[in-house]
Amino acid sequence: MSRCAVVSFRLGLTDGVSIVADTWVRALAGLGFDPYTVAGEGPVDVTVAGLALDATDPPPVGEIEAALADADLVVVENLLTIPLNMGASQVVASVLRGRPTLLHHHDPPWQRDRFRHVTELPPTDPAWRHVTINELTRAELAERGIDATVIYNGFDPDPVSGDRARVRRALGIDDHETVLVHPVRAIARKQVPVAVRLCEDLGATYWLVGPAEEGYGDELETILAGARCRVLRAGQWDPADFYAAADAVVFPSTWEGFGNPPVEAAAHRLPAAVGSYPVAAELRDLGFRWFPTDDPGPLGQFLASPDPSLLDHNQEVVRTHLSLEAMTDRLSRLLAGAGWSP
Repeated sequence: MSRCAVVSFRLGLTDGVSIVADTWVRALAGLGFDPYTVAGEGPVDVTVAGLALDATDPPPVGEIEAALADADLVVVENLLTIPLNMGASQVVASVLRGRPTLLHHHDPPWQRDRFRHVTELPPTDPAWRHVTINELTRAELAERGIDATVIYNGFDPDPVSGDRARVRRALGIDDHETVLVHPVRAIARKQVPVAVRLCEDLGATYWLVGPAEEGYGDELETILAGARCRVLRAGQWDPADFYAAADAVVFPSTWEGFGNPPVEAAAHRLPAAVGSYPVAAELRDLGFRWFPTDDPGPLGQFLASPDPSLLDHNQEVVRTHLSLEAMTDRLSRLLAGAGWSP
């Protein structure tokens, strides 16, 4: 059986890249590969400390060669895309020259203000293929002379439901309490103040699932301390549970490479208030009907008088365009075209 190594800084955790990478691991297994994971942190098959985001030294070339020695195909998840550990990126790129490799790009450096000066990533090689998670990034790569294929993230349109009553009881949420969940890590571009303001205007509870990162902790505490609504910070629940317990999803980001939560909301039959980040427009073009984050009126009206047809519609958009089956089919065709099918 052909072996496939999936490599990143971290895998098996709750960040967006880990979640998408997990769907790819399952897709690759379904296509006939024997996949294994390699990362600097997380519950992976092979741990290489030098790949971690906080590694002080790059991984030794020999350690990367050994980790990938059995791989007939390597999938690199964002590690050759964004400069979060440049030493690791340089070593991995050098080891993979001339080998069948698929670079899965989530957010290249020019899409982040603090990385715009970086021109070394992403690298390319005649033996490699490139995949983006949206059309915007594909076009931006083309402008830089790199051909890529778009494979949208895949979702289960009929996910297992959590136990709403159990979760709300555990969190002390009243039966008549309206809860908006914000399923993100707390960083500046996630726009926590906008999410809090929407909850205040709706008289709703604000539930932030993820921790603060990128030095945002002090600012976050100030924002939440001044919130004029109830704030929940319980992040130990599975997505099925927090989607079941919530009444809507709030997602006012200014930038996302994709933005999984509004799509997950559709699959879990929840309304979502979504910001105007660029890729959101691309997803709206698929047919999603989302509410604004800067006007509480439309979402408030829906919550007061829910319309199941809107939830039906959004769930069908997931089923038609963003299902795991659709993602796997696109990946299968790419692999076949490259001559990499197992």
